[in-house]
Amino acid sequence: MTKRAIASLALAALFLPLLFALPALAGDRKVEDYSETIKEFKKIPDVAKFFGNAHAYAIFPTIGKGGLGIGGSHGKGQVYRGGKVIGFTSTSDISIGFQAGGQAYSQVVFFQNAEALKKFTTGEFEFGASASAIAVQSTAGASAGTEGTGASASSSKTADKKTANAEYQDGVMVFTMAKGGLMYAATIAGQKYKYEAVK
Repeated sequence: MTKRAIASLALAALFLPLLFALPALAGDRKVEDYSETIKEFKKIPDVAKFFGNAHAYAIFPTIGKGGLGIGGSHGKGQVYRGGKVIGFTSTSDISIGFQAGGQAYSQVVFFQNAEALKKFTTGEFEFGASASAIAVQSTAGASAGTEGTGASASSSKTADKKTANAEYQDGVMVFTMAKGGLMYAATIAGQKYKYEAVK
């Protein structure tokens, strides 16, 4: 085993417990005002329509993702149904491989029906390897692209078509947006979620 591999494993041993301890350290949460994040997503007509017809949705104002060799992400959110917060959620994941730097982005997860919401709110929920998100930007002439396709503002015709034709996958639809309203193609495969109902 190389020195680099040993160093990566040592970092993982330190990093993993901290990452998964974060939701537990949150304690009793209180409902927060996420209206600014919701407003940013609603600026995009093809995303706004999901707010009107989804059974429920989860909003994450900030998910931080980054690392050096070993990466991870974490973010806190709230689940809404009928315009009211019904619960708190958090997401985290770990990835090992070449990576450097970090990124902060917002995320909205729409639930098509009660069954999809129930899967998310009972126990731990995790996106499978084939799960994908649509990256959007909240600017005039906003564009979007599916994660993993190197989406950018210059690909607006293809991207706009993907957003306009966005469909639920297993009852769930996910959009991501880099902080500042820009586009960021986040990888959601492997993201794990915890849920706690409002007391």
